Amino acid sequence: MEAEGRVPGPPPLPPAGGGIGAELPAIPPGAARAPLLGAPAEVLELDDEEDDLEVFSKDTSLAEANSFSPSMTISPSSMINQYKFEDEPELRDLFITVDDPESHITAIETFITYRVITKTKEHFFCRQVWKGCKTSRGEFDSCEYEVRRRYQDFLWLKSKLEEAHPTLIIPPLPEKFIMKGMVERFSDEFIETRRKALHKFLNRIADHPTLTFNEDFKIFLTAQAWELSSHKKQGPGLLSRMGQTVRAVASSVRGGVKNRPEMFTEMNDYMETFSQKINVLDKIAHRIYKEEREYFNEMKEYGPIHTLWSASEEDIADSLKGVASCIDKCCKATEKRMAGLSENLLPILHEYVLYSEILMGVLKRRDHIQSELNSKIDALANKKADKDLFSEEIGKLEDKVECANNALKADWDRWKQNMQCDMRSAFTNMADDNLHYYEECLATWESFLASQTVDRHGEEDSEDRP
Repeated sequence: MEAEGRVPGPPPLPPAGGGIGAELPAIPPGAARAPLLGAPAEVLELDDEEDDLEVFSKDTSLAEANSFSPSMTISPSSMINQYKFEDEPELRDLFITVDDPESHITAIETFITYRVITKTKEHFFCRQVWKGCKTSRGEFDSCEYEVRRRYQDFLWLKSKLEEAHPTLIIPPLPEKFIMKGMVERFSDEFIETRRKALHKFLNRIADHPTLTFNEDFKIFLTAQAWELSSHKKQGPGLLSRMGQTVRAVASSVRGGVKNRPEMFTEMNDYMETFSQKINVLDKIAHRIYKEEREYFNEMKEYGPIHTLWSASEEDIADSLKGVASCIDKCCKATEKRMAGLSENLLPILHEYVLYSEILMGVLKRRDHIQSELNSKIDALANKKADKDLFSEEIGKLEDKVECANNALKADWDRWKQNMQCDMRSAFTNMADDNLHYYEECLATWESFLASQTVDRHGEEDSEDRP
């Protein structure tokens, strides 16, 4: 049912005259670009077999295009074809695309799979990919892979990354519930929204200096379906994972961590404030979008009424038609601004709502590691155990704490820089959209007023003539 593996045949040549790149993936035939609906949201919890019904806000950084243009705006989270190797040749060596959603219906469930195409940097230089070529990533045997994955596979990858790197900031996945009134199950809009989120998730991992080399990530990108299924069974069992979770929760319940470095206390305080503010912004932005949609729907009915009225009022027919035309133009401008909100601002705000939850979890896991060290030190001080045995365990835990601290410090700086860049870009785009919107509406109504002034003067002149 799922044909996966390496892709045979030669790759397309880079476009002439532009940066070296691959073709842009085609937009799926059923993909919708309509804004999210603004109806009141009601959370519906899903059963385990419905894990594929996740929702994630739209992301403008994944905007599609029909062809490559050298003048195309380049952003860190653009699609494969939008990267220019000459600008940052050493910074990126994996290019991942998530596309081509397929619906699968079985006797017990319905789910969606997505095609995941992975290309190494050498793919764009190697003319004979099907014969194999050496890559800058030694763990990859080929320059290109193509597999199909479902949401449960993405969820497995995220859990493995958290298990292997407990104090690194793992990118967020789409949520495992849907919002009633926002999208319909398996609608084109739902599927396209989810595809963009999964695409961004994988590319954020590929861009990460540590996560990109994770063995489970490589298996996720390259293994055939049966290989991935077999690899999943090799992990720890459910009871083992539950035990780890219970210990972590118990540690957090016991209270604050002793001897926590000031830096991590400041991080925790920062994230509490950030989480509060970003959640408020996210709620207000969705409320504004809802009100904007209601205004747009009213405007669509408002204009035609003037047109109908003009049929029975010959003396002011031109004025009524002019008003109807202005309302129609403003209605189109409003629709464009709504699209900007749903594609530029809302997804960024919601992504960082999820990031705030992830970061709070990372800080708790760091505290848990230090709590283990503190408990061993207390036990040794109270002489409740063999001194030599505990000294060895304490040494290992001290190394573990140091590694956790260093990993979180580096990832924190990287995350904060990316967050500030994303927020600045989102707010700048919003301001630019608002400026264009109001300028367009103002020019429309000014033009109407000017035409009415000319007509009025013409009528006065005709009345003055003998």
